[in-house]
Amino acid sequence: MALKIESVETLRLGEHPNLLWVRVHTESGLTGLGETYFGAGPSEADIHDRIAPIILGQDARRIEFLNMKMQPYTGFTGSGAEVRALAAVDVALWDIAGKAANMPLCDLLGGRTRDKIQVYNTCAGPNYVSKTSAVRPDNFGAGDHERNETAYEDLEAFLNCPEDLAASLLEMGISSMKIWPLDLAAGAVDGVDISPADLKKGIDPFEKIRKAHGDKMRLKAELHGLWSLNAAKKIAAALEPLEMDWIEDPVWMDRTHEVAELAASTHAPLAGGETLASLGQFRSLIDEGNIATPIMDVTWAGGISAARKVAAIAEARSRPIAFHDCSGPVTLAVSTHLALSLRNVREQEITRGFYYAWYQDFVDRLPPIESGMISVPEGPGLGMELLVDMFKRPDAIHRTSSLN
Repeated sequence: MALKIESVETLRLGEHPNLLWVRVHTESGLTGLGETYFGAGPSEADIHDRIAPIILGQDARRIEFLNMKMQPYTGFTGSGAEVRALAAVDVALWDIAGKAANMPLCDLLGGRTRDKIQVYNTCAGPNYVSKTSAVRPDNFGAGDHERNETAYEDLEAFLNCPEDLAASLLEMGISSMKIWPLDLAAGAVDGVDISPADLKKGIDPFEKIRKAHGDKMRLKAELHGLWSLNAAKKIAAALEPLEMDWIEDPVWMDRTHEVAELAASTHAPLAGGETLASLGQFRSLIDEGNIATPIMDVTWAGGISAARKVAAIAEARSRPIAFHDCSGPVTLAVSTHLALSLRNVREQEITRGFYYAWYQDFVDRLPPIESGMISVPEGPGLGMELLVDMFKRPDAIHRTSSLN
């Protein structure tokens, strides 16, 4: 079967300005779906200006070769627009490979090590980081219920009634959750230091959950890389008695010497790395930073081709790897396929505020979640397609690059 790439198209929506979808079309009729998040406009431009001329006319089955050719000369070490664009196309190529083999991706990637995997909930609301790519309180979407009156507003919940939020998750069979109340501390503006009062206030939701539910709920703290090493040490010391599952991105993850110093100063496990995007960065984070759980975003950091290699680096060091999802439905699907096929994944991140609010508006099938466990959609490749009506929306921005 000829799998010559004949066109590449992109789609983004005014309502969700951070999301970009990619479809790679072959002359045989098989189409692959990819996605990335943040910097949608620049990633779209890079796909059509730089990547399309590289891959048009090529055999879609040569994934490793095409991934190598798509590597940018500038922007190759971080998860900037060039690498996000590459990642989206790489996922689409693997989707084509799965469809050509008539196999779900997780089966194509060596087979399933498990049929389903437990989830942890990142406690964002449906409108979290929805206006721009800025991860800051004025873009957290709290209080914006116009579009999603019945959806889970988990961010407001962890700030105001964290015990009830934990109870709601436990009722769904979800026994692990991640929250970030310390982002609202005054010191988070510059991250140099945190006051005793802000530290106490930021720790309070974790303490309330632990007091109400004991060890039934595993707690993860997200710090978004906002803090200096000195402030991060204070936060870790305050969180340590609560037996945290992990403390995520306490400092910028490219400062591996600081990560290592923080790891040596606390018994609380550290996790992070979703903003990194090269094998060298992840190797340094694991080997030099001594991170307990490296976290990778598949659609930010080079796609499936890169994710498998990073997972192998982690496995060689006896570390688990976690795949980030607080973005879109394709990212969740491809992450779950990887989670089922790899032996060193403990759980898969979800954002139920997204999953139950708007993920279903864009694709025909979602990875099924039941009793705190997630699996993959039925069907070859990713097992999902974009809904046709997406392209007819008045806020749709649709571009195509083709051989002719």
